[in-house]
Amino acid sequence: MPDPSPAALEFLLSRRSRPAKTLAPPAPDRAQLMPILTAAARSPDHGKLEPWRFVVIRGVAMARLANLVEIRGAALGKSSEDIAKARSQFDQGHLAVAVIEVQKPSDKIPPIEQSYSAGAVCVALLNAALASGWGANWLSGWPSHDATFCQQGLGLRDNERIAGFIHIGTERSAPPERPRPDLDAITEWKDA
Repeated sequence: MPDPSPAALEFLLSRRSRPAKTLAPPAPDRAQLMPILTAAARSPDHGKLEPWRFVVIRGVAMARLANLVEIRGAALGKSSEDIAKARSQFDQGHLAVAVIEVQKPSDKIPPIEQSYSAGAVCVALLNAALASGWGANWLSGWPSHDATFCQQGLGLRDNERIAGFIHIGTERSAPPERPRPDLDAITEWKDA
């Protein structure tokens, strides 16, 4: 029998993202953020490629990205509602970690597995922030898929894309529990 970790399992069974709009200052400082980033970097990584990196966004950088959302939204013909919604994560945010997927050439590790690894980093970063007592939320939205926003806003290269923005801050209010998947409906057992 493996050595269980009841506290870790209980955390995972009860974890709940916090809506980004409910996060307030303070946000973690550099010293508080480093263990969270370290935990996220321990995610599954086939071939030890490290097909991801982090960009920590705070302060003036948040305002700069909010303004870039406005500019790019207008250039792309987005509705004012779409622009306002996308802009709000930067207008209201105090600290976000952009998880950047970095596709690396490999004969053994296909691109899809590198994408999965970047997604695993997002989940691990979110859970590490929550386990550290912070409120956290994983967001994306149309700006994260706009190459010009990614290049101008975060300096991404052609082999990079945003896997997600993990917003971290102090929880102002606990969200209500939401319905969870029906395990019987989504689980199939193959015993033979």
